[in-house]
Amino acid sequence: MAQIADRMIRAAKLDPTLYDEIARDESTMGEAVTVVLIVSAAAGLGAALAGPMGLIGGAIFALVGWFVQALLAFFVGTTIIPDPDTRTDLTAVMRVTGYASAPGVLAALGFIPILGWMAAAIAGLWQLAAFVVAIRVVMNFDGNGKAIMVVIIGWIVKLAIGGLLVLVGLGGTLLLAT
Repeated sequence: MAQIADRMIRAAKLDPTLYDEIARDESTMGEAVTVVLIVSAAAGLGAALAGPMGLIGGAIFALVGWFVQALLAFFVGTTIIPDPDTRTDLTAVMRVTGYASAPGVLAALGFIPILGWMAAAIAGLWQLAAFVVAIRVVMNFDGNGKAIMVVIIGWIVKLAIGGLLVLVGLGGTLLLAT
């Protein structure tokens, strides 16, 4: 567990050598999923002010969001806007983005009245920055431009799915209340 914690800190520091290590080491998939589960639990805890549905919904959204964003990053980065040197696979993208989600542990502070939303916002922006570094490394992009585009596309789709889930959840809640 100490190795995972050390790597999470390096991921949060936006250390490109960490993302290169993770991309090359196929044995780190379990660790990356562990990081995502830790971050998902933190997101659920941070959303606990909204009650049990916030706790569960926050955790599920973080977990599903990571998967959707990794899948979209792989697709967009390897088929729509690849560099000539882009050679990667989906599992490598999932590993590096799993670690890139590490700054999301700050979302656990989301339950603090008034300051919680700031912690969640900082965590989200920090995760976006980490995703850019991770995608730049795993996709072998020359600079940040394409990595930013890949990450932003995935982020927008993730938010749209989250909004849809909220609408469905609110609709289901209203149906149950009547």
